[in-house]
This record gives sequence, C-alpha cells and structure tokens, in this order.
Amino acid sequence: MNGLVARDVAVSLGGREALRGVAFTAGHGRVVGLIGPNGAGKTTLLRVLGGLMAPDRGVVTLGGIEMAAMPRATRAKRISYLPADAPVHWPLRVDRLVMLGRIPCAGLWRGSSDADARMTEAAMSRTDVLHLADRTVSSLSSGERTRVLIARALAGDPEVLLADEPVASLDPYHQLRVMELFRDFAAGDRIVVSVLHDLTLAARFCDDLVLVAEGRVVRDGHPEEVLTSGAVGGAYGVETVTVSTAAGTFVAPWRRLDTGNETP
Repeated sequence: MNGLVARDVAVSLGGREALRGVAFTAGHGRVVGLIGPNGAGKTTLLRVLGGLMAPDRGVVTLGGIEMAAMPRATRAKRISYLPADAPVHWPLRVDRLVMLGRIPCAGLWRGSSDADARMTEAAMSRTDVLHLADRTVSSLSSGERTRVLIARALAGDPEVLLADEPVASLDPYHQLRVMELFRDFAAGDRIVVSVLHDLTLAARFCDDLVLVAEGRVVRDGHPEEVLTSGAVGGAYGVETVTVSTAAGTFVAPWRRLDTGNETP
C-alpha cells in the first residue's frame, strides 16, 4: 500500500510495553494528528514511523518499501523528523541552521548551491523567521526556536514530515500559521503526522486523527469520528464540550472526570 503504514507494531521500553499491536496508515495529501494523554506512546510511535527506532514486532512501510530495508540516506531525504523541544548545541546563525536541512538533498561535503539558498529562504519565509536570519539560535525565544526548527525540517522538501508537539510553545497566531503551513505542505502530495495536545487545532486542521492510550490505538478516523465524548473521556479522563458554529466545530476539554485513580 502507498503512504506511510505500520502493521502490528510493538515496542517495549524499560520492561514496559510502550506500543502494543499498533496499526497506522497515513496517505499522501493528508495531515494526521496523533492525540492521547501523556505517556500514551505517541512519541514512540512517531519515532518508529520515521525509522529512528526499530519495533520489537511489526513492520513499517513507506510507499510499499519496508523502513528497515530503506538505506539511511534515502530515509533521511524522504522523511524529516522534528522532535519536541529539540536542543541546538551550537550558537549557529539561524539561516545556517535552517540550511542544515538541505544536507540530505545535497550531501554533507558538497557546498551549498543557489537552489539550496532558495529552498532555505522559502522555508524561513513560510515559518515567519526570515527576519531572524542573522540572529544566533541561542538568542531566540522558545517559540522562535521552534519555528526555526520547523523551517529546517521543511528546507529539505521531504515527502513525510513527522512533528512531535510542534505548536506547544507557540503563541496563538503562530500556532495557526504552522497548522496552516502543515495543511498546505500536505496538499502537495506529501504526508504530515503531528503529535498534538490541542483538540481544537486537531479537529480543525487534521484530515485524520489517531487516538492513542496505554500503547494502543483506541480509535482512528476523521476528527468527528474520534473526538467523541466517550472516546476522549475514556482516554484522557476529561469531559469535553463540542460547539458548532458557522466557522466550524470546536472541541475543548471542560472538566476532569473522577476516575478514582488520580495520581499527584
């Protein structure tokens, strides 16, 4: 099958099952949101989908090719992975950091070309960081740094973008801008898979949602099929409010449910 597909994926971490029999599909042209409570296994699944972690059981394919059989250089060119709170260890200028996203396309030792410069500038423009080009990354706020790292991920023009909590540190304006960017990016016959905690953004911008809890996929499908009071309440332990307006339908957590097993 085309697209990004996982079948019967299982992963154990520290003697605990982080993923159990997970099935996942993301088609080209789609934005897929991974949602679920903390510790549900979302980041682990994202890393397995990107070929950064080998599952104990199961298989992941991209365009019908097994991830395990894909050369590392090919995988780096086709898939871009944006971790949550990614550290930047060197005081690089912003434009040079974003240019590093071109390495999978250009190679490590080849000098940058005019095409690399154009792709870098375009990525910075799309993420609203062009005005930060001369700044060092260490001088940026957390939200600015996040947008710079998104620009680096986009600069390589990957087929698949995997993003772990990409809007968590952003203000509302840039949250909307990034989600719009993801939607436009996917519309170019690409795939975006993003871990999200904001259910309203997930409902508005994602074509499909995958709700993960305790290492399992408990529901997947279109947002209205996944963000039901029963599914969200069972996974998160919260009651939701759904409001339909002329602008669309909004889902928001409203109150905690008394599950009887609350921990500090």
